[in-house]
Amino acid sequence: MQLDIESLRTFAAVVDLKGMTRAAESLEISQSAVSWKIKRLEEKVGRSLLIREGHSLRPSRDGRELLHYARAIVGTHDEAVRRLESSELSGTVKVGTPEEISTARMCAVLSRFNRIHPRTSIEFFVDRSFRLASMLALSELDVAVLQVIEKDRRPEDQILWKDPLIWVCAPDSQYEEGVVPLITFGEGGFYRPLARQALTNAAIPFTVTFSGPSAASVIGAAEAGLGVAVLAESSMRGDLIRWPRADSIPPLPDSTYVARAAAGEPSVVATELISDIVGELQAE
Repeated sequence: MQLDIESLRTFAAVVDLKGMTRAAESLEISQSAVSWKIKRLEEKVGRSLLIREGHSLRPSRDGRELLHYARAIVGTHDEAVRRLESSELSGTVKVGTPEEISTARMCAVLSRFNRIHPRTSIEFFVDRSFRLASMLALSELDVAVLQVIEKDRRPEDQILWKDPLIWVCAPDSQYEEGVVPLITFGEGGFYRPLARQALTNAAIPFTVTFSGPSAASVIGAAEAGLGVAVLAESSMRGDLIRWPRADSIPPLPDSTYVARAAAGEPSVVATELISDIVGELQAE
């Protein structure tokens, strides 16, 4: 008899999480795949391993006995894989991303990188793209994910995905006529000059009423009805709507998220990290 590692992993997850649905979510596989793996495992051992009680599952007597070995086998397997996958790559790399990038997703990329390359050290910064670009130029960062518009994209940038820029406002504060109160990210970002130029070209009078340091602050101000704002489409949330008056304004340029290395020859660590970031974040 040969027991499949992934079937044992699935069995332990079902028991620990008390159900196939939660196990499927944890393992990032379908519920049907979980059921199939459990069925195959029971067929191999020739015994029922789980007892259903309402909406939950618990191990049978044979299941409890197998569970002890399953955890030991999976743990030993995973430790061996980690050791064999680890590399001799060493060094420190400083990486930055804007807040629009999911911190949890980016941390998962960096955590996996550290596990595979345990001799490396990562310093992670979250800031606005213009600040990260400045840090790259000063070699204060080795790698950064940046949001740029087409004219600012460099040949060496690796494109991750495109994100249209849109005008947004609160449903009950649409500013359909008169002077438009403008919500911006402040002088440092590229949204503000784009918004001002677009309104000027459309002969729409405006005044800057709010400048925020982050997407959260700008979104909060727009949701509160303090004015209209330019946001990346992926950042739109809550009760915000597209500003109807923007139909009379030429479309804003798309923004693009790119992975960029500092000037000069990147280190081996930086090159490897960029490869991992592109592999994880690049749109299909």
